[in-house]
Amino acid sequence: MKSIKSAAFLFLAAMVFYSCSSDNTTTTETKQESGLAHQAPAAPVEDDGKGIGPVKSVEVGADIDQALASEGQSIFEGKCSACHQLSDQKVVGPGMAGVTERRKPEWVMNMIINPEEMTKKDPTAKKLLAEHLTQMTNQNINETDARALLEFLRQNDKNS
Repeated sequence: MKSIKSAAFLFLAAMVFYSCSSDNTTTTETKQESGLAHQAPAAPVEDDGKGIGPVKSVEVGADIDQALASEGQSIFEGKCSACHQLSDQKVVGPGMAGVTERRKPEWVMNMIINPEEMTKKDPTAKKLLAEHLTQMTNQNINETDARALLEFLRQNDKNS
């Protein structure tokens, strides 16, 4: 009885090992033959400098909205300052100094709202990920709060 259990265990262990092996040529060949593995690559995303996400257009005035910037400062201190400095100094992520001068307002907001998709599809965000080697964490910030953060960053850049 003990030898039957041992044999059954060895058989199961061998099956698990075999199924987890890296030789998946049969599976890949089968997928290719059935047409499943051959799908057209996604069309490249046009880089309009606005990024990937829900924000398509942002109106910013010449003057800083102080109330909005103050709200953005609170959000920045609570959700962003662990990884970003307001200077050009890198911590985990890049420094924020000059970001509103280098990027369109829509790009800044889309990066805040949608960091994973941005680093997969937006050329500038891809470069930042390659440079800093850390994926920006999605802080679940909505458009209203992202707009407040943008205003705070605009204020920071104007005061620099």
